Amino acid sequence: MAPDLIGCLLMKRKPNRQLLWGVIVETEAYCQSEPGCHGFQKRTARNETLFGDPGRLYVYLTYGIYHCVNIVTYKSGWANGVLLRAIAIPNEQPRIASGPGLLANRFGLNRSHDNLLISEENGIWVCKGRSAKNMKQLIQTTRIGISKAKNLPWRWYMKSSRSVSKRAKGDRCPSVLESWEPRLEEGP
Repeated sequence: MAPDLIGCLLMKRKPNRQLLWGVIVETEAYCQSEPGCHGFQKRTARNETLFGDPGRLYVYLTYGIYHCVNIVTYKSGWANGVLLRAIAIPNEQPRIASGPGLLANRFGLNRSHDNLLISEENGIWVCKGRSAKNMKQLIQTTRIGISKAKNLPWRWYMKSSRSVSKRAKGDRCPSVLESWEPRLEEGP
């Protein structure tokens, strides 16, 4: 599921009814079977959402200050999720949502959104991007910011985006001319 989300649009309806949206350009996968996952050891009140129904947001606080946004995947009763690491937002600085904490901050997502079903009715949803075929040059590499199971190659990112939080060793950031970034006319 994590690589399939690359190129999709994260949409949020703001209180003024306008849309905030961006293209998902970096994700990481987590599964109960590996020690990097919050659900590896046991089910707790903190990680309960991760064991819930697919299609819900699992939002948690890291380092006591940064929110991280995951989409619960697979099946109910088994902790599985995809961390949204970076989003490219049209007409904004490429790095404004390049990292889980920056992404959550820019989209105004916090613990109050934990366990929220992703749907247009709830004001936060994911849809296919219009130019996904042009963006599928993916890099698969190891996850970052974790101490356990850090060698699993369960992170994916769009090579042509300047909004990626951290590139794999040897992969240089594309120049402005080489990069792909979303434009308003490509949106929803």
